[in-house]
Amino acid sequence: MKFGIKRQESYSRGELLLRTFFGGFYIILPHIIPLIFVSLASVFVNMIAFWAILFTGKFPQGLFDFQLNVQRWNLRLSARIFNLTDGYPAFGLNHKDLNVVIEMERPENSNRLSVLARTFFGLFYVLIPHAFCLFFLQIAQLFVNQIGFWVILITGKYPEGMHSFMVGVLRWSFRVNAYMGFLTDVYPPFSMKGDEATFENLGSSDLLDN
Repeated sequence: MKFGIKRQESYSRGELLLRTFFGGFYIILPHIIPLIFVSLASVFVNMIAFWAILFTGKFPQGLFDFQLNVQRWNLRLSARIFNLTDGYPAFGLNHKDLNVVIEMERPENSNRLSVLARTFFGLFYVLIPHAFCLFFLQIAQLFVNQIGFWVILITGKYPEGMHSFMVGVLRWSFRVNAYMGFLTDVYPPFSMKGDEATFENLGSSDLLDN
């Protein structure tokens, strides 16, 4: 799985101030309305995928792509809310953002027993232990985001360590969502880290291959 948000050499102070004081009106509100309906559709798609996997052992490619694109849209929005990259997040499921990337391969065969276990017992062995860890990490993320705002405002740069931490928390959350959404059979590790990889077409070394 490839997951990353490009850390820019420099950030726009003007965009930073606009997002901070008016982002709720021109970014969050316009995106959250369509995302509510898309997320509702995602719930139904997940139900269909459950039965498809149960009967065929495969996650239909079209449904897999839909669910992955929902995650991409959410990440594009989160990347701007947390000031991790500049630019306005694109609307829609098919847009690819060169600064914000999620790529993963559809499993050739999905594990039926694992899908059943996640559906009926995932709350206990996936969601609760990961939510406990993520609760504290997301509190720290809020503080780091506040510090990051002032650092960007003063220096025009996002410190690499802080950027990596913010992206790492998002990565951890996505892994949990992907596992519970049957996009992968690999249990999400309790980690924000991943193996580093460089993608020349993106011009970034800040994308990670997990």
